[in-house]
Amino acid sequence: MAHLRSRRRLALAVPVVLSLTASLGFLPGAASAAPLTASATPSADGPDLAYVVNTRTDHRTIESVEKAITAAGGTIVIAYEKIGVIVVHSADPDFGKRIRGVRGVQSAGATRTAPLTAAGTTDEGAAQMLSATEAAKVSRTAASGEEPLEADQWDLRAIGADKAAKINPGSKSVTVAVIDVGVDDTHPDIAPNFSPSQSANCVGGKPDTTYGAWRPVDADHYHGTHVAGEIAAARNGIGVAGVAPGVKVSGITVAEPDASQLFYPESVVCAFVFAADHGVEITNNSYYVDPWLYNCLDDPDQRAIVDAVNRAQLYAQKKGTLNVAAAGNSNDDLDSSALADASSPDDSTPVTRTVDPHKCFDVPTQLPGVVTVASTGVTGAKSYFSSYGKGVIDVAAPGGDKFQIPDTPSKNGRILSTMPNNQYGFLQGTSMATPHVAGVAALLKSKYPWASPAQLQALLKAEADNPGCPTAPYDGDGDGVVDATCVGGKHVNGFYGAGIVNALRAVK
Repeated sequence: MAHLRSRRRLALAVPVVLSLTASLGFLPGAASAAPLTASATPSADGPDLAYVVNTRTDHRTIESVEKAITAAGGTIVIAYEKIGVIVVHSADPDFGKRIRGVRGVQSAGATRTAPLTAAGTTDEGAAQMLSATEAAKVSRTAASGEEPLEADQWDLRAIGADKAAKINPGSKSVTVAVIDVGVDDTHPDIAPNFSPSQSANCVGGKPDTTYGAWRPVDADHYHGTHVAGEIAAARNGIGVAGVAPGVKVSGITVAEPDASQLFYPESVVCAFVFAADHGVEITNNSYYVDPWLYNCLDDPDQRAIVDAVNRAQLYAQKKGTLNVAAAGNSNDDLDSSALADASSPDDSTPVTRTVDPHKCFDVPTQLPGVVTVASTGVTGAKSYFSSYGKGVIDVAAPGGDKFQIPDTPSKNGRILSTMPNNQYGFLQGTSMATPHVAGVAALLKSKYPWASPAQLQALLKAEADNPGCPTAPYDGDGDGVVDATCVGGKHVNGFYGAGIVNALRAVK
């Protein structure tokens, strides 16, 4: 599972945002470059690669660049004129270098390092399915008014979501889009709240709204279905409950349909634009954009990826969409000056490199205005795997921790939620923390329908509970070795940001 937030997810900090915004502000416009003409004959003797070409947004520039793309041997998949992003396929290995010299092109680069095939998340470890026998055992412990499996949902009680549902379960006018590997909307806990009109398959960069196109290709693509249930599983007397069981949830598939389940930039660009144009209030992003864990602005390909995805998510914000993303599962200090990246590029041959997370960005997590989420376990302590960093993490939420054991029927410290084919299972990761925040944000949007994305983020932080840094050295896995150091005070710190979100306080 290539990059579902079992891979690291960085977080958003004011200094990082400022540096990123400033850096992107100086992306070259290439206004003085000569236009590419058809006489510049490209070599097209290799397999197709995918590219993003980023331009000014005026129609004349886009039309001129499109002609240059065709002259250079490129095939235009789709042009998002409103944000100046064009998705292109080309067999010319020098296409990116060629097109960067075209007047009006501000950045351009390959979005993968391996050829296109016919056609990464942030959960930590393998899924643990809940058997029928185990489910029956849990159901026998359900209290009056609870869902059959709710006794195992310690995470709902941890943030007061069980009590919040009795006050305000959320509004049907609010939709959270799960940008992921697909959502099984036929699941009985998801079907009552699913919104087909706000769902699509964006793999390859162009939305497919054919009915059912958003569904996972098989049961191994379970990540998005689990996330969707955490957000909005209905309180219908079946299975589990979501944090916001009264809101709508949609699915926008961006993962490759093969075993890699890679999330390429053009697919994510498509998802943000589609969500914004279809009235989605909140997006859940429990992944990082492949093939680079960190995208460094001094590399033209990686720079183009940052530029393209940032344009798309900023477009969504301007249309009123709050984007929530996972911080990652590497237990990294994301405010450090150097991190090791041994996984990039993850679609070909990785090369170990050292990066500065203030200059090389995890996308979309470190993009301006994105809410970055750390994970906690049942005790409220930081999950052993969760990345952290003062000024980087915005808020925290339950994402599970196998070392923090709850007093529940299954004694499982992970998060229980929906799985494809009407199943239920446990997962842990910042992938699981993020939908808890998206769910609380949906409750806030239900209560304050006119709140902007920035206002929703401020409300999330204001309603959060911050336990402060631990007084004893942090040893997440109990092996006697200090695993992380928390920096900051009671109001803001590196483990929890502004604190653990609180659903009950949000509805009150």
